[in-house]
Amino acid sequence: MSLTIGSNAPAFSLPATDGRQISLESLKGRKVVLYFYPKDDTSGCTLEARAFQALKAEFADADTEIVGVSPDSLKSHDRFRAKYGLAFPLASDEAKAMLEAYGVWVEKSMYGRKYMGVERTTVLIDRDGRIARVWNKVKVAGHAEEVLEAARALERS
Repeated sequence: MSLTIGSNAPAFSLPATDGRQISLESLKGRKVVLYFYPKDDTSGCTLEARAFQALKAEFADADTEIVGVSPDSLKSHDRFRAKYGLAFPLASDEAKAMLEAYGVWVEKSMYGRKYMGVERTTVLIDRDGRIARVWNKVKVAGHAEEVLEAARALERS
């Protein structure tokens, strides 16, 4: 499934770090960055998480919540957050229902071997729960800055 700009974001409710339950409904009224990543504590995912963490105050100034989502367990998320001092929630979708709803659980290929995994994707959701912007097949370098600019621009539009 591909996400359409202006359409309602797929509803979700997932367990997250700090004992939270995060849902689209609970985030309404704020802008939300959902960034989907393959696996805790791997090189690209760590760089991406640290880049979002470095800009957390700027995202907060733009009234934008950051939520990382992967199929890893809450226990794995807790270790990852503690190791890198991440101060935003990580949601766990072990059942992969949300990952599938957002179209990021896809067939991948490495060295000729096919497998299912998360395609690194970021979705910016507006205050009304609609898709404002989608970044597919994200390259980590400079990405968090680009998302921050889009969140700021969304306020002005």
